[in-house]
Amino acid sequence: MRQYSADLTPPWKKSPPVPEVAAEPGLVVEEPGTGFCGAVVRCEAGTVTLEDRFGKHRVFPLEPRGFLLEGRVVTLVRPSSPAPVRPTRTASGSVAVPGARARVARAGRIYVEGRHDAELVEKVWGDDLRIEGVVVEYLEGVDDLPSIVAEFAPGPDARLGVLVDHLVPGSKEWRIAESVTSEHALVVGHPYIDVWEAVKPASVGIEGWPRVPRGQDWKTGVCRALGWPENTGAAWQRILGRVRSYRDLEPELLGRVEELIDFVTATGGA
Repeated sequence: MRQYSADLTPPWKKSPPVPEVAAEPGLVVEEPGTGFCGAVVRCEAGTVTLEDRFGKHRVFPLEPRGFLLEGRVVTLVRPSSPAPVRPTRTASGSVAVPGARARVARAGRIYVEGRHDAELVEKVWGDDLRIEGVVVEYLEGVDDLPSIVAEFAPGPDARLGVLVDHLVPGSKEWRIAESVTSEHALVVGHPYIDVWEAVKPASVGIEGWPRVPRGQDWKTGVCRALGWPENTGAAWQRILGRVRSYRDLEPELLGRVEELIDFVTATGGA
């Protein structure tokens, strides 16, 4: 008996086959419907995430004939046995050192104003700090900074770097920072009221950080203005979760943290 195919589409109406390409990290493709072009950063069941040259991420479904590779239509498929990909750069943008062991901690330290500051620095610069042997500790506020510096007693072999929030001329923080005069201590800061503001609004998915009237708790005011639950701990985890690398932070913070790391690890600071 003659057997017939279940597919009754006439041959002249069938689309020609296209190659299937594994969506390996780093593969650059274009989604023709939107014109979005980027490198594969993640491939999960049914979706692929692309990152363009500006660091913007978009998620697309893994549909047949859904992408262009070097101008040719292809079908992206999930890699059959994805191997772990070692990043070539750390979250701070430094060259990654695979297999490097953490250095024994230096006597020098970097102090930041609060737990949120410390968590942000760890997330972006953690790999660099471990390789350099730099420990980050946090203060409960800047008021006691002069006594903390005096107790630490910074010297050539134990340099101290301090990151201060809202360090602008004329502010209380500015006056306190000016009182630290040791040549082995460096106090720098960013202009933001809180380190939350040092995260780019676009990375958090908002148009901008709201202005909070004087006299109100700034973090609580931000939550209210954005329509978030007034739980500042949960709000911070939401913000921190959107930070993936230095690209998500404002340059006013990036430069200051890099400056502190360079100062603490300079010759004579080991």
